[in-house]
Amino acid sequence: MHIAILTFEGFNELDSLIALGILNRVRKPAWRVSIASPAARVRSMNGVVLEAQASLREASAADAVIVGSGMQTREVVADVALMAKLQLDPSRQLLGAQCSGTLVLAKLGLLDDVPACTDLTTKPWVEEAGIDVLNQPFVAKGNVATAGGCLASQYLAAWVIARLEGIEAAQSAMHYVAPVGEKDDYVARAMRNIAPFL
Repeated sequence: MHIAILTFEGFNELDSLIALGILNRVRKPAWRVSIASPAARVRSMNGVVLEAQASLREASAADAVIVGSGMQTREVVADVALMAKLQLDPSRQLLGAQCSGTLVLAKLGLLDDVPACTDLTTKPWVEEAGIDVLNQPFVAKGNVATAGGCLASQYLAAWVIARLEGIEAAQSAMHYVAPVGEKDDYVARAMRNIAPFL
């Protein structure tokens, strides 16, 4: 089981790394979570440099793909050659997008007739792409999910785990990362946000 987190130059660390951390709470030999990038290294919006663990080709073949956000997403979607490398298909993959990552799915034609969530900065660009934007942190339809707000990446991760490994696995992963003294409430809130879409 391979879950790829698409991470581009100028990426938002919260989107890519929170999802990476939560998804890696599933401890199974065949469970693989990777940062997938178009280059060997990518630099975040705050100067953090990550080495890619997977290529875009590997991401296109993954069981699930989360598209992270960043400061250069509009440049990403304007790069025809780069976008052509993203062969994503909701008939064979779970697809999720975080904040401006929603714009990537929109430009790939994967959100047609599907309302979406995104951050407030990206909202006008997603609407310009013809997508209705909801005022909520998470939504999913079939195999496509979107989240809005940096900390909503936890909902994408929990949704992917619930879909691939079950609700108990998602609850366990969320319980592990939840703040001490708030674990039950934290898990309940996360599951409340994703349960209608499972």
